[in-house]
This record gives sequence, C-alpha cells and structure tokens, in this order.
Amino acid sequence: MNEMKIAWFGHVASARRNGIVTYSRMMLNGLSQRQVDVVFFYHATRERHLVTPPNVRAIRIGALDIMKRATVASLQAERIIKNTLSMERPAVAHVSLSFSNLDSTIPELCHKFNIPAVATVHMPYGQPRSFWGTAMRVVYRMYVNTLDKYDAVVVFSENQKGMLYRYGVENAQIFVIPNGIDVNTYHPGPAEYKQELGARLLVSYVGRVDPEKNVGALCEAFAALDLPDDHILVIAGDGLDYGRLRRKYSDDPRIIFRGHLGDPREVQRILRASDINVLPSSIEALSLAMLEAMASGAAVIATDVGADGEALRGAGIVIDVENLEAQLPLALRQLIEFPDFREELRRRARARVVEQYSLQGNLDRLIGMYTQLGYPPVRKAYGI
Repeated sequence: MNEMKIAWFGHVASARRNGIVTYSRMMLNGLSQRQVDVVFFYHATRERHLVTPPNVRAIRIGALDIMKRATVASLQAERIIKNTLSMERPAVAHVSLSFSNLDSTIPELCHKFNIPAVATVHMPYGQPRSFWGTAMRVVYRMYVNTLDKYDAVVVFSENQKGMLYRYGVENAQIFVIPNGIDVNTYHPGPAEYKQELGARLLVSYVGRVDPEKNVGALCEAFAALDLPDDHILVIAGDGLDYGRLRRKYSDDPRIIFRGHLGDPREVQRILRASDINVLPSSIEALSLAMLEAMASGAAVIATDVGADGEALRGAGIVIDVENLEAQLPLALRQLIEFPDFREELRRRARARVVEQYSLQGNLDRLIGMYTQLGYPPVRKAYGI
C-alpha cells in the first residue's frame, strides 16, 4: 500500500514487558514492510536511542510511568502531538489503549485536522463473577465515553464487541480484528534449549509474573504432580510475584525461573523447545504470548478469559479459571501421560494460528480499515 501515512500511538518501554509493547513493535514492523509511512508517538523515558524500522519516524513525548501499569504524559505532550499532526497530516491515527491520560484527548486533537482516529482496546477482561473480571468490567464502563470519541474501535472478538455495545458505545464503528503474530518467526524447530536442560519434557510459561497471571497456581500444580527430575517447568518473565515464587520454589530443581528475557530470540528458543505451554490468567484480551506458543508448536493450556478460549478451543485445552486448582493439574497430567494426544494438539495449535491469527492477515484487515476510514466526513465539534 503506497503513499499512506499513519500516526501510531504505542509503547516501547522495556519496563512494561507486556503484550501492548509487543503489539506496537510487530505492527510497526509489519506496516513498514507494507511501505506505509508511520509517525510513531511513544512515551518512554528510557529508550534514548530507539531503533525503528524503515518508513517509521519516532516522536518521543515523555511520560511518568506509574508502577509499570499507568502512564501520565509529560506537560508538553499535547503540544507536540498537535504540532506534529498539523505538519504530517496522516490519513489515520491509531492509538493502542491504554496509551496514557491522553486517551480521551488524542481523538479530539485528530478531529481538529479532520484525521480519523482509531483505538485498539487492549484492556483485558475475564469471567464476570471473578474479582479480576468484575474489576476490569468497571474499567470498560469507565472507558465508554472515551471510546465514543473515536471513529473506529478495534477489538479482538465478537464477545468483546458485544460487551462494548452493552456498556453504551454508540458512535464508534467497532471492528473485530484479532491479534496476529509472525508465523515465520514463531514456528516449530529444533529443541536445543530442551537438550541443554537435559529435559525429557518441558512445560513453559512466558509473560508477566503478576497476581492476575496465576503463575503461583501453575508452579503449585506442577510441583504437586511429583514428576521425574527430567520434567522441567520454565518461567520466563518477571513481575510483582516473581521474587516470592522464586524463593518459594528455590529448592525444586525442576522449576526454573529465567526472569525477563530482553532478547526475543531466547523466548523463541524456549517456545520451540516446549512440549506444553500454560497461560492460567484470570484476565486477558487476546494473549500474544499464547499465540506465539501455539505457532511454535506447543500444546497449550489456557483459561477461558478474554478471547483466549475462543482462539484455543479445539486446538488446545481450555480450562475454567474459577476451578483452576482442580482443572490445571488434570490438564497437565493429561498432556504429560498421553503423548499422542499432546502431539495432535501441537499440530492443531500451529495450524490454527497460521489459518486465523497470522500477522499478515491482521495487517490486511487493518489496512482495509484504514482505507475505509481515510476520507471520513468532517465530524461535528465537541459539545455542538
């Protein structure tokens, strides 16, 4: 797609280490490969020498990062955005929510220059009866007025789309465009890491080690199975629960804590070596880590939260987060004790991502949406 320019509002901060950072990185690379010019607004204060793909110009606007979960834009951020939009005049502005305290202001700035604004809703959600699910539904309700300022909203599933309509989103068009990952980067391959560990079977978790991720429940379930020493669980990631869990299981040589892995190639090595990958979260949107594991050929166990159950069902084992303590050990034992079943799920997982969740398919749908929104009618001024 030639001669289209997009303004992208996303994250690069290494301190966040979560899917919204991965999403921005993948989409910038993908858009660059499609010859789309991108003006990339980012808040990070740590990345002083950010390297961007060709056709991507980075605009650093600075921010205060609060506990790696919330971002408060710098005092000059609004002025920088306004001046840049005036000069660059992109066809569309695309914001990964939550971006910062400017989430509601950005579409207003865009509409001053007749630039349509798109928001991708990354906020996770879960079962409505759970603590985390209830908490995130409150967040969704709080975002309704903000989302209605955008011309279009991207969500990952029909369930998420229906939730936004029920909560009162009326003005924005809602597009269901699931996450996609690069299936040429994440693919089955030699299990070198497994051999280095001397493991006969490798179970992995890749992601943040925070309370809502239930990594402690995974460690407890794995330890309780009383498996041989050559059955290994690898935890790749860090977070609020990391130190506590590492200390708790320091005497179990079968559970290895790798911490945050800054090199994606090391994550790819772990996933290719994984027989089983587990994502026991209480809340998700659509987990990129899960899709990467599926594309790498792991048999996946995941909770039925966000859009994860929809993506995995029929190609992995979907469990109920409200019955996690009972169902997770059973699912692990089933995959460990029945290797033919495990191999069949590994094959199905890879096929599912290639067919439905590839980065190329995601980009095709996004660019189609950009083209559709590229010449919108002039919107009324706010308050009129």
